[in-house]
Amino acid sequence: MSHHFQVVRAQPESRSQEPGQWSTGLCDCWQDMGDCCLALCCLPLFTCKVTCAVGACPCLPLLDCVSCAAPASLAMRASVRERYGIEGGIWSDCFYGCCCYPLSWLQISRELKRRAATRAGAARYTALTSLQGEHMI
Repeated sequence: MSHHFQVVRAQPESRSQEPGQWSTGLCDCWQDMGDCCLALCCLPLFTCKVTCAVGACPCLPLLDCVSCAAPASLAMRASVRERYGIEGGIWSDCFYGCCCYPLSWLQISRELKRRAATRAGAARYTALTSLQGEHMI
């Protein structure tokens, strides 16, 4: 009997979200209970933490307290959408920032974490495949 074995040379790609879509829904807070609890206990601290993760000034969300619109929420949501190619527009960002303020910040946080985890996984895979054929002593 002859058996043929096929060697897998590349890791299969897995996509947890559709291209151009948020990886989680607006109301999927239960997927990250730590952030949900922090946002529930101290929303200003949570928004500053998320803003810092985006790379902006952590004090930026404090502008939301002095304005009838939520400029920091709008800016963060638009920035994350632009960075990851997520569909939407300024009107939806404004709506979510004003009408669903905590949920919007929680969704932004989950998106940042999932994208960072995906990048870290890809970096580990690249490092492991670069060692292919190397003999370690």
